[in-house]
Amino acid sequence: METTPIVFVIDDDPAVRKSLSLLLDSHGYRVETYPGAEAFLSQGQYKGVGCLLLDVKMDGMSGLDLQALLNQRSEHLPIIFMSGHGNISMSVQALRAGAVTFLEKPCGEKELIVSINEALAASRKSIKEKKGKVIAKKLIQTLSPRETEVLRLVLQGKLNKQIAGELQIAEHTVKLHRHSITDKLGVKSVAEMIQIARRAGFS
Repeated sequence: METTPIVFVIDDDPAVRKSLSLLLDSHGYRVETYPGAEAFLSQGQYKGVGCLLLDVKMDGMSGLDLQALLNQRSEHLPIIFMSGHGNISMSVQALRAGAVTFLEKPCGEKELIVSINEALAASRKSIKEKKGKVIAKKLIQTLSPRETEVLRLVLQGKLNKQIAGELQIAEHTVKLHRHSITDKLGVKSVAEMIQIARRAGFS
């Protein structure tokens, strides 16, 4: 069961933090506020569903710098940027780096709530994909070295006869390996096999 998502508000203006916290709380969101990027980072990595409401210009590390750092760490907490000093160049940079949207202060309540819901949906999707990758990698790791070779050639679109020739084994043996692969991966078709291999980053 999913724990309550968290909206992290990171802004060096105490009044902004307080007003956003009250507003979001009234909409039923769980909120944590931080006066800067450094304070947020000091809390350690958060792995649950959530998003950031992030000011661009702050004392110390800027919002864009925090975004770059989180991207380097592959920490996917979708970001909604807020700024009273934004410009087109800044917003384009933020969006290209994966931000959900770029809002100008003061932002409208409806626009903010829609953006938060979009960000939380993206967070759920990211977590689901990460879990899928972990499961897929574990399944691939159950294959024997020979089964791994056969799988790689199957993914290249080669027929049993071609695989047998390349590996210098009997075609019947290839069929047995393929049967074992489908059993271990829990699939029934080559298409499903390909999906698991892609999720696992196998090639």
